[in-house]
Amino acid sequence: MCAIVMRSAGGPEVLRLDEVPTPSPGPGEVLVRTHAAGLNFIEIYQRSGAYAVPLPFTPGSEGSGIVEAIGEGVEALRVGDRVCTTEASSGTYAEYFTVPAEAAVIVPDGIDLDVAAALPLQGITAHYLATAAAHPKSGQTVLVHAGAGGVGLLLTQVLVARAVRVITTTSSADKAELSRAAGAWQSIDYDGFGEQVRALTDGEGVPVVYDGVGRATFDESLASLAVRGKLVLFGAASGPVPPFDLQRLNTGGSLSLTRPSLPHFLRTPAERSSRYRELFTMIEAGTLDVRIGARFPLAEAGAAQSALAGRGTTGKVLLEP
Repeated sequence: MCAIVMRSAGGPEVLRLDEVPTPSPGPGEVLVRTHAAGLNFIEIYQRSGAYAVPLPFTPGSEGSGIVEAIGEGVEALRVGDRVCTTEASSGTYAEYFTVPAEAAVIVPDGIDLDVAAALPLQGITAHYLATAAAHPKSGQTVLVHAGAGGVGLLLTQVLVARAVRVITTTSSADKAELSRAAGAWQSIDYDGFGEQVRALTDGEGVPVVYDGVGRATFDESLASLAVRGKLVLFGAASGPVPPFDLQRLNTGGSLSLTRPSLPHFLRTPAERSSRYRELFTMIEAGTLDVRIGARFPLAEAGAAQSALAGRGTTGKVLLEP
């Protein structure tokens, strides 16, 4: 099969299309013929060497496709099932990938496999952020950074569906318009966003800030919180947050800080099923729009990662074998 293989860390040029053996599903796994693979920032960190991976390496944990073969002990899935996942056990930047059967979620017939490839990581992230990492109440106002990004667009919609009012930050007028179309009450510039949030909330600040940007926004995110507010730091697109004095949480108004990670919110089959089920239901009802911002052929994985890293895209970036 064809797959993207990196044999050293480096720039986008290290992602090369190569012929490699098709993986075989082990016990409890299925083999999936890839329809599309979703791109995520972790794969850029892996490619650059920021996160060490064993070489040679095929990136990708997210994708959708058709079950082609079933490993020993698998009973819940059949050959021909349409599935998606963000927990693949072999790289999804390939024509085929393997995944534990319990992590391969059957895609309802009414949902396109492109949408299913774009949904898992960002959709599940949006869901656990809105429902578990913090618990904003109906009628409250929260701040979501990068409101026109893949997670930002989905998180806004999931929050609005729960009657939470959303302020987002965006970097351009076009992105602000896109964020408002997803349901944001206000979309504001990054410059001076803390003061803008205070002005929009009569000086009170917000009970929750969702921050996937990291270093560039962290301090002002803390300053945007109301007394006993919670900062949910779920990414570091601008770089990791340096160590800081926990006493700042006290002086800021008995604030709290959490750093959630997706695997900790998919700990059981029941939890995984319930999160996907709610997202699929929202898609079928037309209350959740999964935006695909760009598609690239598998061979252009390097260009696809460059587009993602350069923030020239909105929504999800897909690779298509």
